[in-house]
Amino acid sequence: MAKPSAKMVKVLMKIKIDSREQKPYKFENSETGALNIGDYSICGLEDCIAIERKELNDLIGCLTTGRDRFKKELHKGKALEYFALVVEASLSDLVNGHYRSQMGPKSAVQSLLAFSIRYRLPIFFCENREYAQRVTESLLCKYAREVEKKVEAIS
Repeated sequence: MAKPSAKMVKVLMKIKIDSREQKPYKFENSETGALNIGDYSICGLEDCIAIERKELNDLIGCLTTGRDRFKKELHKGKALEYFALVVEASLSDLVNGHYRSQMGPKSAVQSLLAFSIRYRLPIFFCENREYAQRVTESLLCKYAREVEKKVEAIS
């Protein structure tokens, strides 16, 4: 049997989009349904991987007034094999305070650094929504490919 290529994995993989996601990305092969954690996952692997998407103002809200709820979500995400945060803004946008909040940029950065350690949370800053969608899809595809490699190794 031929090994699946990255392109084949992308075609075979179905992305699950949380039904509560307010501005869902559009993927070729996807379905909408409830996710326990995150905004995006892979159908059948929802208990293994999730990606949380945030616009910058929403992220800042999660670091201020919504901090307790966000920390609970990150704690749930830590139980997954892979959980990441994709931010629809550049790190420069964050550092330069291009958001609506009294929270200082230094405090925001330090909170994210602490969360990245405490919750094993990779954080991907993406210049814009389009790039954030590509990063989200790529992360899910690469995870699916790693799962396939593990299955092939034991088969």
